[in-house]
Amino acid sequence: MDWGKVIYVFFQLMSLTSVAGYLYDHNKVALFIAVSLNLISTFLKIGVRNIVAAELFAASLVADLHLIPAFFYEVIKHNSEAAVAMAIGALIANIVTIILSFIEISKTKNIDWE
Repeated sequence: MDWGKVIYVFFQLMSLTSVAGYLYDHNKVALFIAVSLNLISTFLKIGVRNIVAAELFAASLVADLHLIPAFFYEVIKHNSEAAVAMAIGALIANIVTIILSFIEISKTKNIDWE
């Protein structure tokens, strides 16, 4: 088992689920956790060299650039509607990241079905 890949996928999934958690319960702490996990996920993508590395990094940056302003909207401007709208964009970017990860895994692994 490749533990590096386990940690990498773990933070991708935690990013996705934490954004979904914030969308369910509009809580400032949940949004802070979502931002933090997404930033860790982005940093883990730096230096990765695989088939879709650039696309994974770009999608993760998109999620960051949605979540960071969402946090400021929620905490500083007290505008939950704008924060939720930005978080939905981050959720979509995280879903794209997961899909790209599955594509990358399917391209790099030769599965013997026999």
